[in-house]
Amino acid sequence: MRLRRDNRAAGYLAQDEKVVSNPESFKGRWNECFGNDNPIHVEFGCGKGGFITELARRNPDINYVAVERAETVVYKACKKANAAEEVPSNLRFLFFDVNNCKEIFEEGEVGRIYLNFSDPWPKKRHANRRLTYRSFLEKYSFVLAKEGEIHFKTDNKGLFASSIEEFSLCGWLMKNVTLDLHNSGMEDNIMTEYEKKFSEMGFTINRLEAVNPKK
Repeated sequence: MRLRRDNRAAGYLAQDEKVVSNPESFKGRWNECFGNDNPIHVEFGCGKGGFITELARRNPDINYVAVERAETVVYKACKKANAAEEVPSNLRFLFFDVNNCKEIFEEGEVGRIYLNFSDPWPKKRHANRRLTYRSFLEKYSFVLAKEGEIHFKTDNKGLFASSIEEFSLCGWLMKNVTLDLHNSGMEDNIMTEYEKKFSEMGFTINRLEAVNPKK
């Protein structure tokens, strides 16, 4: 379902210091944006922002960048972050197409990428739109540091299976692979809004970590 544009978004985001309106200007110097030399972790497709906001709150020594393509989605995520009991200072939001991530991050600048409940694009002719497709993995490999990781979660078994094929094809080492995250014994899992919804509907959650094959 297409999200209706919220006319309040532009004005709100222009006033919020957590929103980066010119991300290209920080390529290779995101640490200047945060004012420190802490590691940079990125979530591509942050949705309503609950996951990345809580992650930033729990890990003040890591800088987080939350990316969404739609301005209205970023607006909702920022509002949620600002409504938190403890608003994290190590979090930035931006609306940008993930496909162009090499324009905003320098080679090796990112320590970790989170992909949570990305659009599965189930039809074969749309496979190249999946955020775990090989063309995306090539770009992630570029912006990730050597041995940097992708942490991937989805309820969609078809997407999970095709993603494993893509990671394998591109030489990524996979670890901590599970088809039932909530019964895997993994500690400190932060649930996204979609994760809560699908779990309550009885869906199991698939998760893996993939290590950048960059030499």
